Amino acid sequence: MTDSLLDTLAARLGPAHVLTDATDIAPHLDETRRLYRGQAVAVVRPRDTAEVAAVVAACAAARVPVVAQGGNTGLVGGGVPFGGVVISLARLDRVRAVDPLDATITVEAGCVLAHVQQAAEAAGMLFPLSLASEGSCRIGGNLATNAGGTAVLAYGNARELTLGLEVVLADGQVWNGLRALRKDNSGYDLKNLFVGSEGTLGIITAAVLRLHPRPVSTATAFLGLASARAALDAFGTLRGRLGSRLTAFEYVPRFPLEVVLRHLPGAVRPLAGDHSSYALVEISSPDPDAEEELLSRLSELIEAGLVEDAVMARSAAQGAALWRLRESLSEMQGHEGGSIKHDVSVPVSRVAEFLERATAACEAALPGVRVCAFGHFGDGNIHFNLTQPVGAEKAAFLAEWPRVNRIVHDIVHAMDGSIAAEHGVGLIKRDELPRYKDPVALDLMRRLKGALDPLGILNPGKVLRPAEGGPEAFPAQIPAS
Repeated sequence: MTDSLLDTLAARLGPAHVLTDATDIAPHLDETRRLYRGQAVAVVRPRDTAEVAAVVAACAAARVPVVAQGGNTGLVGGGVPFGGVVISLARLDRVRAVDPLDATITVEAGCVLAHVQQAAEAAGMLFPLSLASEGSCRIGGNLATNAGGTAVLAYGNARELTLGLEVVLADGQVWNGLRALRKDNSGYDLKNLFVGSEGTLGIITAAVLRLHPRPVSTATAFLGLASARAALDAFGTLRGRLGSRLTAFEYVPRFPLEVVLRHLPGAVRPLAGDHSSYALVEISSPDPDAEEELLSRLSELIEAGLVEDAVMARSAAQGAALWRLRESLSEMQGHEGGSIKHDVSVPVSRVAEFLERATAACEAALPGVRVCAFGHFGDGNIHFNLTQPVGAEKAAFLAEWPRVNRIVHDIVHAMDGSIAAEHGVGLIKRDELPRYKDPVALDLMRRLKGALDPLGILNPGKVLRPAEGGPEAFPAQIPAS
């Protein structure tokens, strides 16, 4: 059956685009953090939607699982294959159309996020989705995980930036929902079934995305604060005064900043003094007065005692240097040893309380642990990471991941939060979901999966455990390595 399937795929795509050699397949078997390593029969590289549909139809006929991959920059095991065929969407990389008047851009799923941003900019517009991995992640994966990033505060998640989709369904049919409509009440909003579904309900091949006017001016500042509560108060004040002009408010405690300054080549301490907490703030304006506006607001915060010190970027290069400190946090944390990571959200009003409670609980459970929590205050999303104690053994520390999950996730749940804020569920949180997700919601999710993918071939074992009698339950245990 496998040989016959590979022959069918090679005849449709060409032998050069059906990879079966172990060396060629290897880069597709794990993700950035390498928490899991899978296996695959082949990696195929279709060039357009019709070829994606043909691959899925052939795999459905052969009852062979398929896993779609974009840039393979995921962080939760959602793109790791465990058998079957990997569909690389890298060759679907065309910008099909840009319409400044309609404020839309139509792109294929394999477009690198940075290239989408550049195409929008060339048309005098802004595509605001921005991530640290934007030079390598691809828009199909961004949509499949409902990516957030640093501009959610002003522009929303990937879902809010999506007007229409083209999707290959589990039987190989193509749903053409590429519409640029702001209003369409002609039935269920199908696109929202697929945005955030991690490739378990269908494979996104193209999208119509919202564009925004490019700001005339921007301004960036780095704040020193006394605590997370002071940071939350400062955020609330800025949001009240600036409204939608406040495009970013990124929270960084002392320890993560020290890690970056210690390990990032060329990093410069932004403020002379030492502070318990910091925040990276950016505002955008349709007028040329962003710097004056931000300077005025910072003066008010300092006079009110909410901010201890601040520095404002006076050039694009200085602004980029401040953003580099924030965007390098996750990578630089790896230099300090093992890291137990959580991507959670709570109501914005409870972010500081969460940080205090979760920090105290983890420090009590793991003496010497170094809390490396940072994130997007404006949407309540905190990357609550834990760095191993100095001198600890990495494998022994990572073995504590399930116990720490329970501590952190129980606190999140008690605060009406989510254990999966912007990275998705994948494998790493799949078995945690039944403990925290409403059982009626889980039942609805299973019904949708069964209705749209009755054979269970689309990225099986991710998000939801396979049904009884279905495909093998793939591993979700986090390896201690």
